[in-house]
Amino acid sequence: MDLYNRTQLDQTIHSAQERSQSQQMAFIKQTYQLFAASLLAAATGAYIGMQIAPTIAAWYWGLVILELGVLIGLYFTKDKPGINLIMLFAFTFLTGLTLTPLLSAILAMPSGASIVTNAFLLTAVAFGGISLFAINTKKDYTFMGKFLFIALIIMIVAGLINIFLGSPLLQLMLAGAGALLFSAFILYDTQNIIQGNFSSPVEAAIALYLDVLNLFISLLQILGIIGNEE
Repeated sequence: MDLYNRTQLDQTIHSAQERSQSQQMAFIKQTYQLFAASLLAAATGAYIGMQIAPTIAAWYWGLVILELGVLIGLYFTKDKPGINLIMLFAFTFLTGLTLTPLLSAILAMPSGASIVTNAFLLTAVAFGGISLFAINTKKDYTFMGKFLFIALIIMIVAGLINIFLGSPLLQLMLAGAGALLFSAFILYDTQNIIQGNFSSPVEAAIALYLDVLNLFISLLQILGIIGNEE
């Protein structure tokens, strides 16, 4: 009888583990599907924004405030089916619109198109390489959360200061630091996704999207500043 109970218990545990793995794989798959859809929404926003660039420039700060408001709303609704998707794609579309002034400035440069292309390719290569490393490494990098958050706050404060200083050298340093910081965020968030530390695929997708978007912006600024000096 004891042997039967032990065998039945082992089978139950094994079935539970299989269900858990299956659910986690479904979570990861849905996260990356939403991430890809978010990139598409952002690309659509950027394309539309480029067609109405003067209007976007005139309403830029209003759009930034709206974007932040939608992001806050997204975190409040991340676990509410339907509403969370509307908020996700509204936010990513707005980020595409607010990217328009930077894209316009870069594209106005003699080698602007190649700068944008190179920034995109570098972002894609970095994302792919870091993601593979995060998946295959045996080391756990999820401990980095507090350090990354502190570094992010420092960068935001320094960026606000540079709005008044207008220093190209400080901007280049901030962009370089941003590229390293958001590369680390990709590593951190990818491992959190794999370990199931996000409450919903929407929350995981927006974290990954923000990492990639800010890495792209940092690389775009670096290449733009260097290209402008040349």
